[in-house]
Amino acid sequence: MQDKKADLAGPGIGDYSELEKILPDDYSPLLNPKETQMAITAAKNYIEDGLCKALNLIRVEVPLIVDVESGVNDMLDRDGSRTPIGFHISNDYDKNPIDTQVVQAATKWKRVALKQFGMQVGEGLYTDMRAVRKDYFLDHDHSSYVDQWDWELVITDEQRNLQYLTEVVEKIWKVLKGTETYAQQLFPQLKTDRYPDLPDELTFIHAEDILDKYPDLPRKHRETEILKLNEIWAGLLTKHLSILTYN
Repeated sequence: MQDKKADLAGPGIGDYSELEKILPDDYSPLLNPKETQMAITAAKNYIEDGLCKALNLIRVEVPLIVDVESGVNDMLDRDGSRTPIGFHISNDYDKNPIDTQVVQAATKWKRVALKQFGMQVGEGLYTDMRAVRKDYFLDHDHSSYVDQWDWELVITDEQRNLQYLTEVVEKIWKVLKGTETYAQQLFPQLKTDRYPDLPDELTFIHAEDILDKYPDLPRKHRETEILKLNEIWAGLLTKHLSILTYN
């Protein structure tokens, strides 16, 4: 088993030398910069509306900075290897000082927000989170500046089962698949053989199964290898295989 440091490398690639082998050197965008921004806005709006309807969510803004004493910032890793950016606010010449941190993830904050907004079972929230992760492995899809959506839903103990979670994921996937169709309608040049359409259905593989198969690889590298293997299995299919892993 690889050590913790190796297990943090990602995403799906163990290091930069491996990354260079997998990234294409002939990439050219399908849209110009203006069209790209228009497409991003249209896709985000579609996804937000779709998630709200599919999962019964409302939008809530996540804070950019939090009080250290609040305990709601996420350390990202249990061993504390990814630490947040912190700074001191003197606040009235240090009469009421505050030690703060820039948000790394909204995992803990979302649970607090559910209670704050009085969410009942079947209700939830989503947020377009901005965060800074200074200890990230920087590559083709990971940056020190993070702009990602987070969501949280109130469920019962009985709903904490694989069947229910799978159903939720499938609802999310329908929204994403619908977003693809919508974007292609707005910008027909996105419909191309260079990038096959998203599959209509997902294939679920448990993270423990991947670990059993590749016990000596870092977590993200394991996911890459299982994807390669399943692409071989799916050679007769015309669509790519999408994987969701449960941790």
